[in-house]
Amino acid sequence: METNSGDVNQTTFDPTFQHPYSPARLPETVRPSKSQDLKSRFKNLRKTRGDGNCFYRAFGFAYLETLLTNGKEYKRFFETAQKSKDDLIGLGFPQFTLEDFHDTFMDVVKMVEKPGTTAALVEAFNDGGLSDYFVVYLRLLVSGHLQQNADSYIYFIDGERTIKEFCSQEVEPMGKESDHIHIVSLTKALQVPICVEYMDREGDKCNSFTFNPFEGTADSADATPVFTLLYRPGHYDILYPL
Repeated sequence: METNSGDVNQTTFDPTFQHPYSPARLPETVRPSKSQDLKSRFKNLRKTRGDGNCFYRAFGFAYLETLLTNGKEYKRFFETAQKSKDDLIGLGFPQFTLEDFHDTFMDVVKMVEKPGTTAALVEAFNDGGLSDYFVVYLRLLVSGHLQQNADSYIYFIDGERTIKEFCSQEVEPMGKESDHIHIVSLTKALQVPICVEYMDREGDKCNSFTFNPFEGTADSADATPVFTLLYRPGHYDILYPL
């Protein structure tokens, strides 16, 4: 995990896409070509804190930022987020503690409403209390989706654990890093297609993967990614296209 001065970087974008990773994680030989590949398609990168919560923080910030200019999608998401508390309570999550997290989550979501600004979102995501409660609630949404759809995910869980055990150990605790199953679950829970660019050890270009929550439905062909994240070993940041 990387360290960073804020939960979401406030002002410094990184057009070089360089990063101080150890050779064991990302060899020097592949970094220049992959950085050049990104520079040909993206103009900037916004860094997030590398504390094990970076996927959730990057997802939350990037998505809310897109909603600043998409009122129709904001209305849909607001309604989904509003009713999600009752859905989680119905799955057995304790109402008393859940309400605090949900209230704070909705407070951050409402910051999108006019006159919502990127600067206001940056400030909120760099407020430890607001940002962490927001992340906690996203983790609970992932846990809820996995448990509600246990039959679809149980074969992807290792260690002979139940879905509920997996969620209590690998999803709900703060600081637990995210894998493919977490991304699939969150995109499906919120019905938000995203793209992840993987800057890994393979090849000389980044590998792009679209997480399509509508796959297998009539809306599948229209699942244009709402935003793009960059994955470098152990960490997620936000990419801005040219």
